[in-house]
Amino acid sequence: MQARTWEWQGINVLKGWFMEEKTEYITIDQETADEIENKMPEESELYELADLFKVFGDSTRIKILYVLFENEMCVYDIANILNMTQSAISHQLRVLKQNRLVRFRKEGKTVLYTLADEHVFTILRQGIEHVEE
Repeated sequence: MQARTWEWQGINVLKGWFMEEKTEYITIDQETADEIENKMPEESELYELADLFKVFGDSTRIKILYVLFENEMCVYDIANILNMTQSAISHQLRVLKQNRLVRFRKEGKTVLYTLADEHVFTILRQGIEHVEE
């Protein structure tokens, strides 16, 4: 594939997502570019990360995660707090479980949900801090 170039401040810049040729960089040197390229995660990991962030793109799931950020609880209680049906909550919890963001345990006949691990707490805490700035 032939890369298309355009000129910016006297420097030829490559245009497009897939580039066969390299040219000079504007703000970094070749060594820095190589280091960044070598640290870049595999494509499959980047797709998994993108899928993870898509899960956070639904406000209902964010509300559920926030409720679980505060306390472990069952579907019935989550539904009452969020004024939603148990069915709707269960559906979203299934998505959250599939993405390893929540886990559950059984206590008798009751299923209690909580955030999966400290990573999820950190993501939510930092997200809340970010939007409150």
